[in-house]
Amino acid sequence: MPAQQFPVSEIVAAQRPVRKDAARNYDALLAAAREAFTEHGSEASLEDIARRAGVGIGTLYRNFPTRRALFESVYADEVNALCRSAVEFAGLEPWEALTAWLERFAGYMVTKRAVREALEGESEIFQACRESMFTAGGPLFERAQRAGVARRDMDFGDLLRLVAGITATAFTDDAQRDRVLAIALDGVRAGR
Repeated sequence: MPAQQFPVSEIVAAQRPVRKDAARNYDALLAAAREAFTEHGSEASLEDIARRAGVGIGTLYRNFPTRRALFESVYADEVNALCRSAVEFAGLEPWEALTAWLERFAGYMVTKRAVREALEGESEIFQACRESMFTAGGPLFERAQRAGVARRDMDFGDLLRLVAGITATAFTDDAQRDRVLAIALDGVRAGR
């Protein structure tokens, strides 16, 4: 897959501060928020996020003036990383590239649930993120189909819904989630 710009990449680049120290704080806040949202969902405390990032609450609000801005930024950053991983995986064999990306997608779904809860409806950023995911992951799926290793009687939207449905379920641990995902992907593989 050639180097590609995704709509969400522009959003992420525009939000990130240019100054190195400000960019470090911004990145630390995103990482801390992602971790807090994974642990506590949309109810994660902003004070806890600032503390985890090693910054004051004022720094959090300078970067993210509203709770919604923080949620949208975390979501956009996650989707951007997911899109970049599609480019990284493109050099693998078709089935391995597809499943590696889908495993990354399954991990991203945890953050997405927390963000969706917090945003209470559609956000302008969701459309750019959705378009970016289809631009990034769709070609991996089409390549696997052309190689004869993925079913042809489904489309990429079907595949994302399958994985999203699996990740919406509560699991005892990540290993159980990975097992269930592997079982479902066996059903996607051609010739099974």
